[in-house]
Amino acid sequence: MNERELFLPLPREVKDCAEKVRPSKTYWQDVRARLFRDPMAVLGLMVIVLIVGMAVFGPMFSRYEYDAQDLVVSNEPPSLEHWFGTDLFGRDLFVRVLYGARISLSVGFLASFISLFIGVIYGGISGFAGGKTDNIMMSVVDVIYSVPTMIYVILLMVVVGPGLKSIFITLGITYWAPMARIVRAEVMRLKNEEFILAARVLGACPSRILLRHLIPNAMGPVLVTLTFSIPGAIFTEAFLSFVGLGVSAPMASWGVLSSDAIVALPVFPWQMFFPAGAISITILAFNFLGDGLRDALDPKLRK
Repeated sequence: MNERELFLPLPREVKDCAEKVRPSKTYWQDVRARLFRDPMAVLGLMVIVLIVGMAVFGPMFSRYEYDAQDLVVSNEPPSLEHWFGTDLFGRDLFVRVLYGARISLSVGFLASFISLFIGVIYGGISGFAGGKTDNIMMSVVDVIYSVPTMIYVILLMVVVGPGLKSIFITLGITYWAPMARIVRAEVMRLKNEEFILAARVLGACPSRILLRHLIPNAMGPVLVTLTFSIPGAIFTEAFLSFVGLGVSAPMASWGVLSSDAIVALPVFPWQMFFPAGAISITILAFNFLGDGLRDALDPKLRK
C-alpha cells in the first residue's frame, strides 16, 4: 500500500460495519456507573438511606415517647413489646436510639455542610490568589487546626454552656480547616492548566474562573473528603456526649445513650450494644460509600 492509499476515505460498507466499542458517557455518568458496580459502596448507600429514613419516620410509628418513663418495666431485655429493651427509667430504647440518630446525623450533616461551604470557598480563594494572601490565609487554618477540639469545647462551655449548641459551634469552628487545605491544593494544581489559560484569554473575571472552572473540577476530592467527614463528626459528637460535654437530658444522642449504659454494662449489656452498634454501622456505611466514591472519581481507574 502506497502513501496515497493511506489517505483515501473508507468505503461506506466499512463505515457501517465499524463496531462501537463503548457508548459515549459523560464523566459523571461514568462515575455513577462505576459507583453502582461497587457492591460495598451500594451497601453503604442503602444502609445510610435506611438509617436516615428510620430516624425521620421511625418514631412516628411507635406508641412510645423517647422521654416517657415507666419504672415498672425498667431494665427490660429486648422483646416483642420493647424491641431494644428499656433503660433504667423504663424508657423504650428503640425509640431513643431513633431519636438519637436524629441528633447524631444532624450533627454530621451540619458539619459536612459547614465544611463544604466555608472550606471550599476559603481554600479556593487561598489557592487561586497565591503569594502573601495564601500564606496569611493558610496560617489562620494552621492555627485553627493546631488547637485541640477539647479546648474549643471547654471554652464554649464557659461562655455558652454544655449542650448541642456548643457542639455545633465547635464543629463549625474546626471542621472546615481540612477541607480548605484539600481545595487549596487542588486549585493550585489546576490554575495553571490550559483551560484556565483559555478562560483568562477570553476575559473571564477571577471570580468566574474560580466558581465556574476551578471549584467544579476539584469536586472529586471534595466529595470524597465530605463523605469521610460525616462519620468523623458523628464520632466526635458521640465522644463529647459520652464524656458529658454533649446534649443534656431529656435529649439523647447515641453518645449519651452509650454513656448512660456504661454503668450497667455487666448486668444489662443490651443497653450499650444498640447505640454503640448504631454508631459503628453508620460509620462503616459512610466509609464504604467514601471508598466507593474515591475509586469511582479516580480517572486512572476509568476503562
